Amino acid sequence: MKAVVWHGIGDIRVDEVADPVIRDPHDAIVKITHSAICGTDLHFVRGTMAPMEEGTVLGHEAVGVVTQVGEAVRGFSAGDRVVVNSTVSCGACRYCRQGQTAQCDVANPNGPAAGTCFFGGPQSTGPVDGLQAEFARIPWAQNTMHALPDNVTDEQAILLSDIFPTGWFGAELAGVTRGDIVVVFGAGVVGQFAIASAFKQGAGRVIVVDSHEDRLAQARAQHAEVVNYDAEDPVEAIKGLTNGIGADCVIDAVGVDAERAKKGAAAEEAGKLAAAFDAEVARVAPDADPDATQWKPGDGPSQVARWSVEAVAKCGRIGVIGVYPPTMQSYPFGQAMNKNLTIRMGNCDHHSVTPRLIDMVAAGQFDPTNLVTVHEGLDTAIAAYEAFDRREAGWLKVELFPQR
Repeated sequence: MKAVVWHGIGDIRVDEVADPVIRDPHDAIVKITHSAICGTDLHFVRGTMAPMEEGTVLGHEAVGVVTQVGEAVRGFSAGDRVVVNSTVSCGACRYCRQGQTAQCDVANPNGPAAGTCFFGGPQSTGPVDGLQAEFARIPWAQNTMHALPDNVTDEQAILLSDIFPTGWFGAELAGVTRGDIVVVFGAGVVGQFAIASAFKQGAGRVIVVDSHEDRLAQARAQHAEVVNYDAEDPVEAIKGLTNGIGADCVIDAVGVDAERAKKGAAAEEAGKLAAAFDAEVARVAPDADPDATQWKPGDGPSQVARWSVEAVAKCGRIGVIGVYPPTMQSYPFGQAMNKNLTIRMGNCDHHSVTPRLIDMVAAGQFDPTNLVTVHEGLDTAIAAYEAFDRREAGWLKVELFPQR
C-alpha cells in the first residue's frame, strides 16, 4: 500500500509499504477513506519534536471502514464506518476510567511513564505507524475508534479525529465560562476550532492573535476580534480591548514553532529576546536548519508562552494545546506565579472528548467542513506538506484521499 513515511528531518516520501496486519487481539484494521495533515506532523519533519524512528508512517487523523477486528474487539465489526482517535487508549486502566485517556497506562509500548501514545509520532509515543496511508492498524481499537452515524459525512468526521476535539479540549483547559473574554494565540486550524469551542462553551468575546491575514480573516468570519502581531503589540492590544485588565483566559494553540514578530512594536521586543530565542531553537531542534526556507523550525519557541502570561488578567487561566517537546524548558514561571495564574496543558483526551462533538455535528449544531481548505490525493501529499509548511495563503487544513 501507499503511505507517507518519515525518513529524516526534511525527508518524507510517499512509499510502498506492507499492508498492516492484526498483531494483537485488541487490534483492528481500517481502510482509510479520509486522512489529513496536521501542524503536529510538521514538528516531526522540522525536527522540533524528536527523535523519530526512520520508516514511521506519519499522520494521526483518519476516517475509514473496518475491514478486520481482533478477537478481543467486541464492539466493532467489519464494515463499520469509524473515526479514529489521534491518541491510543486501552479503555480499562485507571486513567482511561477517569476520562484522562491521553495518559493511558497501557497503550504506549514504552511503558506507563512514557505518557501519550499517538499515531505517527516520535519514539517516545510508541512509535505506532500513522494514518496517512491506504490502510492502518488500530491498536486498542475498542477505545481508539468511534462509530459514525450515517448523517455525519467523512469530510465532517475527519475534523473529529483530532482538530475539533483538541480545540474543545483547549477551551476546557482554559476554563472558559459564560461571559469570559478569551484570547486564542494562533489562527491555524486548531486555533479556529478553539475559537468555535470557546464560543460554544459560553465565551462573551474571543480575541485571536496571528500574523497571517488569511487566517485572521477566517477568525473574523467566526466573529472573533483579530490582532495582527506584525502590526501592533498583541499584549498592549489585548489590554486596550479589555479596559487594561487583560483576558479572563488564554488558549495557546501555537506551541514550540511560534514565530517572532517581524515588524512593529512587538518586533522591537522580540529583538531584545533574540539570544534567548536562538538558544531555545538550538535546544529543541539541534539537528534542524534554522536558516532553511523549507522545514524551518519556529524562531520564537517561547514567544506565545510569554505573551500568554502577559496578556491574561490576574488570577486568569491559561490552556496550552500547542505542542511543546520535552526539551522545551523555558517558561515565565515567576511572572505567572506572581499573577496567581492557573495553567493547564496537555494532549487531548480524545476518547472522552469526541463523542459529544460527534453528536453536535450530527444534530446540525456545528458544521466543521468550511475549515477544510485544501483537498489532495495521497500521491501529492509531499507537495501538500511543503505548501502547508510554508503557511501559504489558503492552506489552513489539508485533507488527504488515499486511493486503492
